[in-house]
Amino acid sequence: MKAIIHKGKVGLEGLRFGEIDEPVVDSKGVKVKLKAVGMNRRDLAVTSRHKTDDPDLILGSDGAGIIEEVGSEVTRFKVGDEVVINPGLGWKEKSDAPPKGFEIVGLPDHGTFAEYYVSSEDYIEKKPQFLSWEEAAVLPLAALTAYRVLFSRARITKEDTVMLPGIGSGVLTFALKFAKAIGSRVIVSSRSKEKQREALQLGADLAIDTESNWNEELAGESIDVLVESVGQATFDKSLGIIRRGGTIVTFGATTDDKVEIDIRKFFYGQYNLLGSTMGSREEFQDMLHFVEENKITPEIDKMFPMSDYEEAFSYIRDSKNFGKIGFKISY
Repeated sequence: MKAIIHKGKVGLEGLRFGEIDEPVVDSKGVKVKLKAVGMNRRDLAVTSRHKTDDPDLILGSDGAGIIEEVGSEVTRFKVGDEVVINPGLGWKEKSDAPPKGFEIVGLPDHGTFAEYYVSSEDYIEKKPQFLSWEEAAVLPLAALTAYRVLFSRARITKEDTVMLPGIGSGVLTFALKFAKAIGSRVIVSSRSKEKQREALQLGADLAIDTESNWNEELAGESIDVLVESVGQATFDKSLGIIRRGGTIVTFGATTDDKVEIDIRKFFYGQYNLLGSTMGSREEFQDMLHFVEENKITPEIDKMFPMSDYEEAFSYIRDSKNFGKIGFKISY
């Protein structure tokens, strides 16, 4: 089968598009013929984390398709079912943190950037019928991350004002749509005027320049929850704008990982700082129900042919996307 594979070299130089053996189904497995797959910044990171002496690796964590084969012990699904892939493995019930052994599809084992993907029946779910294949394919990892950040960790309500610095990523566009679905006020920032306009069109109440003086721009606002995913470039500004007693939830760092905190300012302000990553199977199911109930569609920027993998990886590396990107699977 055709797949996007990483091998031999660290970074993007190790990528290639070619043939690899088709996966085999065991008694508890389900084989999915993928129709489309979604791309995340994690895929970019995996090209540096996958070691040169490791076996060839199919990248990718997200996907949607039709079940083509089921193992003899499978009970939840049948051939012909339309499904989405749960990218989190080994985390079933909602909990404070992932259990030991939690892994993400696409490293260390093969991922979804291929014509076929084999999974345990425990880590796939029925595809929301109102979504297209492309929409369903780009949903899982980013939407699950946004759902846990907002509802499991920050526990936002419709009375909250939520700020999303660096709007444009898949997670943050989902966070914007999710927060607006329950009636929260949402403020975003971006260095790009175009991304500010796009966020306003999606329902953001206010959009500001990331490089502006936030205290001046947001005078009169009270930020209850701030979702921090940029890292060093914005963290101090985030801490400076959140209301006393407010909450910062962080799930990523597109700039440097290490940040400095004025600890005295932090404890005098009675701030809450929460970490988050991905989510459990229970939260994945809750997220799919929330998406169906509110008819939320992913914001898709661009879908690439798999043969254009180099362009796709450069596109996400340079943060050109507003919303999700992915690959169309052709046979």
